[in-house]
Amino acid sequence: MTVREKAFAWLIILAGFILIAWLFQPILLPFVAGMAIAYFLDPIADRLERLGIARGWAAAWTLLGFTVLSIALLLLLLPVIQSQIVGLAERLPAIISTLQGWLIALVDQLQVVLAPEDFEGLQSALKSEIGTGFEIVTDLVKGVFERGMAVFEFLSLVLVTPVVAFYLLRDWDAIVTRIDGLVPRGHRETVRQQARAVDDTLAGFVRGQASVCLLLGLGYGGALALAGLPFGFTVGMLAGLVSFIPYVGAVFGMIISVGLALVEFDDPIRILIVVAIFAVGQAIEGNFLTPKLVGDKVNLHPVWIIFALFAGGSLMGFAGMLIALPVAAVIGVGVRFLVGQYKASRLYDQEGPH
Repeated sequence: MTVREKAFAWLIILAGFILIAWLFQPILLPFVAGMAIAYFLDPIADRLERLGIARGWAAAWTLLGFTVLSIALLLLLLPVIQSQIVGLAERLPAIISTLQGWLIALVDQLQVVLAPEDFEGLQSALKSEIGTGFEIVTDLVKGVFERGMAVFEFLSLVLVTPVVAFYLLRDWDAIVTRIDGLVPRGHRETVRQQARAVDDTLAGFVRGQASVCLLLGLGYGGALALAGLPFGFTVGMLAGLVSFIPYVGAVFGMIISVGLALVEFDDPIRILIVVAIFAVGQAIEGNFLTPKLVGDKVNLHPVWIIFALFAGGSLMGFAGMLIALPVAAVIGVGVRFLVGQYKASRLYDQEGPH
C-alpha cells in the first residue's frame, strides 16, 4: 500500500468517525460521560487489581466508591448551593443595576478625557466586542441546555452512564489491547508513543485539573463566606468549577463577587478583600496547585483549550464539550509529531541557493 493509499484510508476512517458522531449526537452524552468516568477511575481500578482483586470486582468497588462520594458531596453541598442560587437570582437585577451605574460613570469620565472621535470609536468597538462575546456565550449556553440537559438526556445520563462506566472500566485494559492489535505492525511503536503522549496530556489535564477546580472552588467559597459576602460560597464554588477553562473561572467569580460586594458593602476595604481573595487564589493556582497537580505534561495552550470547548459545545452541546478536550489533545500531539517529522526531514535541512 502506497503512502497516498494509506492517507486515503485514514481519511475515510476519520470521515466515518465524524459522520457517526454527527448522526448519533442526541444519544452520545451518557456514553461519552461513561467513557470519561472510566478513564478517570482506571488508575484506581488498576491499583486494586495489583492488590489481588479481580478486575470485575475492582471496577465495581471503584465505581461504587466514586458514586457514594459524589452523592455525599451533592447531599452536603446541594441544599446550601440551591438556597444561595435562588437568593442570588433574586438579587441579580440589583447587582446588574449597580454595575451599570458604575459603567455609566466610567463612560462619562472617558467622554470628558477622550476626544469625540476617539470616544465614538471606543464606544463602537466595545459594543461590537461585547455583542460578539455575549452572542457566543449565549449560543454556547443555549446549546448546552437545549441539547445537553433535555429531560430524556438527563434521565439517560443518570441511568445509562453508570452501566457504561462499569463495563468500560472492567474491560478497559482488554479494549486497549485489542485496539493496539489492530495497529499496523510497522507503525505500532510510533502509534504507541503518540498514544502515551495523548494519555499523559489527558491525564495531566483531566485528573489534575479536576483536583485543581475542586480545591479552588472550596477555597474561593470558604474565603468569600468568611469575608461575609452574601452567596459567596456558591459564587466561589461556581468560579472554581469553571476554572477548567483558563482564566474564565477567576474572571467570572471576581465580576460576580465584586458586583455583590458593591451592592452589599459600603466599606471599600471589604470590597478590596473580595478582590484580594481572587488575586491570592490565582497566585496559589499558578504557583502551587497547577504545577503540583497538573504538571508540565499538558502541552495544551489556554487559547486552544478555550477554542476546543467552545467549538465542541457549539457543535454537540454538553457531549461535545466532553469530547473536545480529548480531540484537542490528539490534534495537539499529532501536530507536534508532524512538526518533529518535518524538522527531521531533508525538506527542513535543505539549504537555500548560495
